[in-house]
Amino acid sequence: MTTVSASLDSDGAANQSLFAAPPSKPEYTALPNLLDTIQRQHAAYFWDADMATGLPYDRRGTNGEVISDLVSLGGVGFGIMAIIVMAHREWLARERAALRVSTIIEALRKITRYRGGFPHFVKASDLNSVPLVPMDDGADLVETALLVQGLICAREYFDEKTRVEDNIRQQVDEIVTAIEWSGFVHPGARPSLFWHWSPKHQWSLNVPITGWNEGLVAYVLAAGSRDHFIGPQVFQLGWRNEGKYRNGNSYYGHSLPAGSPYGGPLFLSQYSFCGLDPRGLFDDHIDYWDQVVAHCRINYEHCRRNPKGHIGYGAYGWGLTASDGPKGYLVSCPLNDVGVIAPTAALSSFPFLPDQAEAAARAFFSYGNGRLWGAFGFADAFAPAQNWVSNCNLAINQGPIVAMIENYRTGLLWRLFMKAPEVVTGLSRLGIGRRQHHRADSAVPLSKDRCIYARSKTW
Repeated sequence: MTTVSASLDSDGAANQSLFAAPPSKPEYTALPNLLDTIQRQHAAYFWDADMATGLPYDRRGTNGEVISDLVSLGGVGFGIMAIIVMAHREWLARERAALRVSTIIEALRKITRYRGGFPHFVKASDLNSVPLVPMDDGADLVETALLVQGLICAREYFDEKTRVEDNIRQQVDEIVTAIEWSGFVHPGARPSLFWHWSPKHQWSLNVPITGWNEGLVAYVLAAGSRDHFIGPQVFQLGWRNEGKYRNGNSYYGHSLPAGSPYGGPLFLSQYSFCGLDPRGLFDDHIDYWDQVVAHCRINYEHCRRNPKGHIGYGAYGWGLTASDGPKGYLVSCPLNDVGVIAPTAALSSFPFLPDQAEAAARAFFSYGNGRLWGAFGFADAFAPAQNWVSNCNLAINQGPIVAMIENYRTGLLWRLFMKAPEVVTGLSRLGIGRRQHHRADSAVPLSKDRCIYARSKTW
């Protein structure tokens, strides 16, 4: 069976999808083949985008249908990363990938920006801003940072001397240098980057970006800005809160260096690290690799031990993060565990817990005789006790799957992002160092079949 849907070709015409849907219940194959299948199908979400702009929709149905023309700017950043992976793996010709990224950038240049920052949502049809919450009618700095993370990877990847690739590099530079990062430090408050700023409502939402959460990359990019950089005191007082963001307690036998009890939803330690390489990354408070691995282990152990007795949980059924839910969008974590598993949580953990992530991946294929698998890979979430499977996919959950699996396999996006001058300068200004990582390298060629079969009795 072939999944066919409209997408943007190099000349703007509709064309069929490049991707064929695999069988609903694939054979247990060698791990590289399994990861190819997962990456390709989740990346297809970002190729089957808006016809005119190339922008991926925020939400799609599991059968491929467009639910609305809403676009999340963070989702665009993850989508650009997915297109890079498709080109790198030669699932898509480099020229076509470059043309698509160029089309996306042209659309981004038409969006109204606020102190150079992008809104959380726009409509693909007219590129007008759509508030996430009341008074959110301006810039969302974290969404902007997640978008820029993808744009910088594109600029570093498309390095050939062609008209299209030259244009990508030039226009990414223009977008990135125009962001007034220092303008998001609230002048009347404790020094910190603030999440939102609006010409109409100014600082009314009043949300500082304080660690530990998905906003780390915003501080790195803000510190590395050429013309609008922040100083280390903003990082110290804002993100690190003078050390108050540290945790140090043990949960399920694992010490958590920073963040809230039990770590919170897994996306907090995944979104920024699609580009930032935590291996060997440290400051005078924490080791970043230890942080993200501990967060993953605690999330995994919570589901494995299953203190609430949820059906379907265990060594093969795990992963709590923000996702679709039976009653709408929710944020799942060990302290807010309602029995909803999101495949992105486990699959985006491949660099940190590869064996546990592989076990979950194979189990997700087996669940309900392939019930989770759709036009764009696994459904966003499912609740076994309620016999519920989400009927949609979300861009911000699709993209990290593609990116993090690639970082596990080759370290591609980590290499691209970490060599960018903004990132090198930003880490240096913040006092975040990089040591030669002495741990076993997670990004190694996968030639052996390390099959882990899903034999969960609850499934």
